[in-house]
Amino acid sequence: MLESGNQSPGQKVSRAWYQSSIDTFLAASSEEVIGALATNGEYALLQTQRDAWLEEIALLKTNLVGLSGDILLEFTIPRMGKRVDVVLLLNSVVFVVEFKVGEKTFDRASIDQVWDYALDLKNFHEASHAASIVPILIATEASETTPGDLSPASDKVHKPLLVGRDSFRAAIDKSLHAITNETLDSRHWASAPYRPTPTIVEAARALFSRHSVENIARHDAGAQNLRVTSQRIEQLVDEAQNHKRKIICFVTGVPGAGKTLVGLNIATQRRDEKEKTHAVFLSGNGPLVAVLTEVLVRDEFVRAKAKNKAARKSEVAIPVRKFIQNIHHFRDDGLKDDLPPSEHVVIFDEAQRAWNLRQTANFMRRKKGRAHFSQSEPEFLISYMDRHSDWAVIICLVGGGQEINTGEAGIGAWLDAVNDRFPHWQMYISSRLTDTEYAAGHALDKIQHHEKTAFDDSLHLSVSMRSFRSEKVSYFVKALLEQEKEKARLTLNELGARYPIVITRQLDLAKKWLRTHARGSERIGLLASSKALRLKPLAIDIRVPIDPVHWFLNDKDDTRSSYYLEDAATEFQVQGLELDWACVTWDADLRNAGRSWTHHDFRGNRWCNIANEDNRNYLLNAYRVLLTRARQGMVIFVPPGDADDPTRSPEYYDKTYQYLTELGLPIISPLNA
Repeated sequence: MLESGNQSPGQKVSRAWYQSSIDTFLAASSEEVIGALATNGEYALLQTQRDAWLEEIALLKTNLVGLSGDILLEFTIPRMGKRVDVVLLLNSVVFVVEFKVGEKTFDRASIDQVWDYALDLKNFHEASHAASIVPILIATEASETTPGDLSPASDKVHKPLLVGRDSFRAAIDKSLHAITNETLDSRHWASAPYRPTPTIVEAARALFSRHSVENIARHDAGAQNLRVTSQRIEQLVDEAQNHKRKIICFVTGVPGAGKTLVGLNIATQRRDEKEKTHAVFLSGNGPLVAVLTEVLVRDEFVRAKAKNKAARKSEVAIPVRKFIQNIHHFRDDGLKDDLPPSEHVVIFDEAQRAWNLRQTANFMRRKKGRAHFSQSEPEFLISYMDRHSDWAVIICLVGGGQEINTGEAGIGAWLDAVNDRFPHWQMYISSRLTDTEYAAGHALDKIQHHEKTAFDDSLHLSVSMRSFRSEKVSYFVKALLEQEKEKARLTLNELGARYPIVITRQLDLAKKWLRTHARGSERIGLLASSKALRLKPLAIDIRVPIDPVHWFLNDKDDTRSSYYLEDAATEFQVQGLELDWACVTWDADLRNAGRSWTHHDFRGNRWCNIANEDNRNYLLNAYRVLLTRARQGMVIFVPPGDADDPTRSPEYYDKTYQYLTELGLPIISPLNA
């Protein structure tokens, strides 16, 4: 049994601010327990917190008599940046207990909160993977309630039990009677590794709060890959500064591998404007910048208020907006004069999406009044950084198959710019940039023998971090889109139940499936291609733009949020961001034609073939983005079409549906939705 409840003043306990055997806890006075909590706490003890702890401790002492096990108070959940009020390790059960002192009712946010804690332990805490976990929400002033029926999911996480103070012990006894797994090793449980896989929003919040990438990522192959790549980039930045060099490096990775996470890590570690290695994170992805900026501003505002500072959101937003910027704003600053930027280190997210010469020149003529502009966006951005007389570092984060918009130059434009205009820059290139999905093309051939070119294995992220349940999702999607049926079947079989992918022709069943599978605050949402113009009869109108900030960040009671399943987000609004569970709606813009795809654009009152090869690739990549957004599972909805509507003829959809089912996707029906 754990006996660390008697720790000496100043001695820190692991994750929990107080932990001991239940016998030790019952024998200790309430003041002794409060003293341990205060000693190990991370902030000054307020009277309101002290009073809440006293009430919780008194209730626990009354209800735990006669039980054998361990108790942990204020147990930290690193990924979420929060703490569980109480964890009880009793026999074979992990009880996750959250108190709402003084409350009479059980609101949905509180229910989701305790459910989230249980799910977090199940997914990311090694000793909880096989354990039965029972979340309990206690509203101390609730009318007398009887614990509801136990409702475990397949992963042995139970639906939260909602109890008042007088039915807490009954809930424990009922659970212990029903659950008879092997007894937990409490000492092992408390010290077991915690290996989180954060969303990009969670990661940005943690990194901006001065956590390192090692603290918030798993310790398995994915996190090891992240650590190696991050350390290599740090070395290159130090080398550039120490030896007065100009370096550009290209980091590649499979979808969801953590390229953006690596970039944010570098930017947050080096965001002090007073330091010469000050860095800025740049992205042309407007929705990503908007969502990350808003969530960081909200966090900073809450922290300022907690410190009793009279802060305005506009004030706390200033350092956030300097840390993460839209790449076009950064570019426009370079047009104002001939001075170098204040930053010596810049990180370009999704660098392959920078504009080509034609798109850049067109923009400069129309919006900036600069006729005959002769540089692509990559060339101009490098020239802007080249204004530094001593040293500079450009970090290009490169996604494969992610070009989804007209005028995106691809990574070859960056290589050509260095080779043709800036040969004095040292290039460090991921050894996987040669893969076909990065479309570097002939530009790679030209720089192969460049004396300042080095290929580096450590600059590739090979393991997807988006789906903590399986890293094979991106491989399945790649095989699906490349019509490699056997490879797709085998990969889907390997995914199995860990990452369910199902298919249906009924939108209501797809929505029901999402709501059934999502627990706690797990985020769900509808996705559709930006060319999916004939979903409108199904109340999915992608011509009505969503606000990604509301869609990704707002709660279940907000009709603008993704939870409502009313507004579909397109590839432009979700690229770089994530959901837990997604419904990918598949319109007639991309159709299966046996061993290939046909690509279509809806104009006026009919579908037209897309002849331009780049535009065909953009459409295929749009579906690649949509199919790799979900962390835990997805449902694909292929409409049945309508024989009376020539724009939605069933033949436009049937072959696609047949192809997807032939890959082995399970079909959901009203009975299994």
